[in-house]
Amino acid sequence: MALMSGTELAKEIVADAGRRAAAFEAAAGRKPCLATVLVGEDPASVTYVRMKRNRCRQAGIESRHVPLPATTTTAGLVRVIGELSADPGVDGILLQHPVPAGIDERAAFEAIAPGKDVDGVTMHSFAAMSFGLPGFESCTPGGIMRLLDAYEVGIEGRHAVVIGRSPILGKPVAMLLLARHATVTVCHSRTADLPSIVRSADLVVAAVGRPEFVRGSWIKPGAVVVDAGYNPGNVGDVAFAEAAERASLITPVPGGVGPTTIAVLLAQTVTAAESTMD
Repeated sequence: MALMSGTELAKEIVADAGRRAAAFEAAAGRKPCLATVLVGEDPASVTYVRMKRNRCRQAGIESRHVPLPATTTTAGLVRVIGELSADPGVDGILLQHPVPAGIDERAAFEAIAPGKDVDGVTMHSFAAMSFGLPGFESCTPGGIMRLLDAYEVGIEGRHAVVIGRSPILGKPVAMLLLARHATVTVCHSRTADLPSIVRSADLVVAAVGRPEFVRGSWIKPGAVVVDAGYNPGNVGDVAFAEAAERASLITPVPGGVGPTTIAVLLAQTVTAAESTMD
């Protein structure tokens, strides 16, 4: 078993984004700008946003934070995002999710202009991913693909099993794997005999949001395991110690998929800024 660490890869991606951000600033007279929108004060979300803003500063990206009260309505949130979409000084928009109950998250996501959807959460971005067209990838799936490439994991012709079907993780990572010629099975809470399906996988992507849900006995010896889950207590969706005994490669939690997710967000923000120079 070997670990697929995302930490060093993320440093490389951020360093490249930093070089590109500096070149953009020299040409445009301003830094690339990422606007973060946070509704309410969920402690985990506050921490995530602070982390992303710190990474922005390290990469030479301006971070504009827009905090909104938990009482914000869908219409109010859509209006704020629409204003940011129309602001030429903003290159990328990140709506921290989940949003409070009562807000239509999909409506809020769809208010993000496609050219500023650097988190890859809109239907436009999903369609672009699915059809192999230019656009922004969902950041965690994009980070997973970069991690697989960095560790030279063969994808073409392999059977990939994705556990989870969320619109910003399970579904888009399935599309990206399919585009790389994997045979993809998407499983979910209603999948019958899930363990036997996982045992047939050369590559397992766990994105179900349940701590240690995937057991080591489910893993085919030599399979590659990507744990995209993050649960309280720094626990992933895979029973790590068990799975590590059978997997050839496995991501740790934390330090696996997480760092690459933020790195892709920064890289795509710089790409969005660069596109304004075309």
